[in-house]
Amino acid sequence: MSFLLVTNDDGVDSPSLIPFMDALSSLAPVRAVVPAQERSWIGKAITRFDEIEVESIERDGFEIHVADGFPADCVQLGVHSLFDERPQMVVSGINLGLNHGLAFLLSSGTVGAAVEGWITGIPSVAFSTGDLNNHGAWSPYAWSASREELWDRAAAVSADVLASIVEAGFPSDADVLSVNFPHVADTATHRVVTELAVSGYDNIFSAAKPGLYVHDFTGGLRIRGGVEGTDYQALERGHVSITPIRLAHSAVVDDTFRTAVEHTNASRPSTGP
Repeated sequence: MSFLLVTNDDGVDSPSLIPFMDALSSLAPVRAVVPAQERSWIGKAITRFDEIEVESIERDGFEIHVADGFPADCVQLGVHSLFDERPQMVVSGINLGLNHGLAFLLSSGTVGAAVEGWITGIPSVAFSTGDLNNHGAWSPYAWSASREELWDRAAAVSADVLASIVEAGFPSDADVLSVNFPHVADTATHRVVTELAVSGYDNIFSAAKPGLYVHDFTGGLRIRGGVEGTDYQALERGHVSITPIRLAHSAVVDDTFRTAVEHTNASRPSTGP
């Protein structure tokens, strides 16, 4: 392995970053490019008009490149601009909060960074942990937790899962792997390969004052359809969920739809005089 490119959406001050890098360094050399601040819920946003300033800092013996952009920017810079070789794999996380189900997956900056890794042609894995039933109460603890309480253990789970992925070989039909696990998981916790739950959510903004709205996710996740075999069910059961994600595929439509929307030049209505 050349090196693992580590990024996240919780920023350089994420309590998971150093334990994550430390655990992954047992598998391969690690280099990190992370946002200067938290960039959650940003998906795969790319900076278009603003400049991106990058500085290199040292923490706990690790060199970390800090970019004032988005997680996907960090992957682009880490793959194409900052180093003299391409990474063997992009590893994003460990996110402070679960990214199970389609709605969270599409919104997550952690997963968005992994998607950007796929776009560059590099196998990419996103890791997320949290409390399925009470994120609001868990999050303040997660941000303040010491390594011994939470993050060394979460990092060990992630590194162990990644070692298994490397040993097995990245699945040929998957574009990205999304790994979610309960914050109480350890390396002995049951692991299962899952499907992505189909999900949505309700209103995510509240009015701070007339004409001003702020992000206020209190509605929770809405699951559409069954959960059998999904990442949601795995987390309900306290398992580690490993979800292979396909990004580049087309839907199959029936002939009625196809006939209604298609036309040939011969069937196009005349627009001339």
